[in-house]
Amino acid sequence: MPELRKDPVMGRWVIISTERAKRPSDFKVEPEPKSNSDQCPFCEGHEQMTPPEILAYRNDGSSRDAPGWRVRVVPNKFPALRIEGSLDRHGEGMFDTMSGVGAHEVIIESPQHHEDITGLSQHAVEELIWMYHDRVIDLKKDPRFRYVMIFKNKGLAAGASLEHTHSQLIALPVVPKRVSEEMAGSREYYSFKERCVFCDMIRQELRDGARVVADNASFVAIEPYAPRAPFETWIIPKTHNPNFENAQKQEYEQLARILLLVLKKISVTLNQPSYNYMIHTTPFHHEALAYYHWHLEIMPKLVKFAGFELGSGFYINPTPPEQAAEFLREAKVE
Repeated sequence: MPELRKDPVMGRWVIISTERAKRPSDFKVEPEPKSNSDQCPFCEGHEQMTPPEILAYRNDGSSRDAPGWRVRVVPNKFPALRIEGSLDRHGEGMFDTMSGVGAHEVIIESPQHHEDITGLSQHAVEELIWMYHDRVIDLKKDPRFRYVMIFKNKGLAAGASLEHTHSQLIALPVVPKRVSEEMAGSREYYSFKERCVFCDMIRQELRDGARVVADNASFVAIEPYAPRAPFETWIIPKTHNPNFENAQKQEYEQLARILLLVLKKISVTLNQPSYNYMIHTTPFHHEALAYYHWHLEIMPKLVKFAGFELGSGFYINPTPPEQAAEFLREAKVE
C-alpha cells in the first residue's frame, strides 16, 4: 500500500510508492564516457587554461597558477553571476529586478584527472572541506552577498560538464527559496515546540535506527523520513550549529570521514551513479539561530521528475528510506 509522508522541516508531502518498490539493481545507471586529460583545464600542468586562481592549498615552494597544488579554486569561466558591479535593485512595474551580481567559483578537488572524490584520502577530503570554509569566510565579507551555495555535480546526469572531480559555489545577493522555506519550516516548528526540528530528528533517528546509514562522534547520516528521491541522504551535525563555517576543527575531520564513507557506500550500492550534493547553512548575518541547523544533502540521480512532480510539488519515491538505509548500511567499502 503506498504511503503519503510529510517532511517535518518543509511541510512537503511525498508519496512512497511501495507498489513500485525498487532495489538498487533496478535502477539503470548509464556508464560515464571517459574524457581525454590532454585538454582538461582542471589538470595539474594546465593552470593557464583557467582564469587566475583565487586560492590554492599548495606544496611548499610551488608558485601561484603553476603545478604543486592539492586543492585549487578558480572563477568559473562561464559564470552564472559576475563579481563586478552594484546590485541596482529596482522595479519594472509590478516586477522586481537587480543586476546579476555574485560570485561563481570552481573548487578543483584533485590535480589528477581520473581521481574521483571517493578515491581521495580522508585528509584530502578534509582539505576540500576546509577550502569550502575559507571561501565562505572570505565571501561573507562582501556586503552585496547574502548567501553562498556550495554544491557538487557528479556525472552528466547531475549536470557536470567536466569529468575531472570538482565542486562549485555561487554567492548570491538573495537567499535561495529552498533555504528560506527550510528556515521558515524550522522556525514554525520551534515556535510550537521550542526545540530545533533537526535536533529532534537526530534524537529520533538515532533511537529508532531504521533510517541511519552511519554515524560518528560529530555527525549522523540518515535517509530522511520523507525523501524526494531514492537514496536521498542527509549528513547532519549532532551538535546544534546553524552555520557551516563556524564548525570546529574536529568536526571537519569527522565530516570528511562520514562524507567519504557515505559517498563510497552510494557508489558501491548503486554502481557509481551521478549525484548532487549541497550544503544548506544559515544566510549571512543570521548568527546563533536556535531553530536552524546546517546540513549536507546528497541526491543520487536515479529517477526523473515528470509532470506530476513539477505540477503538484509532490514527489513519488519508489524506494522506502528504511530499505535504502539498510542497503547502504550493508554496503562493504574499504
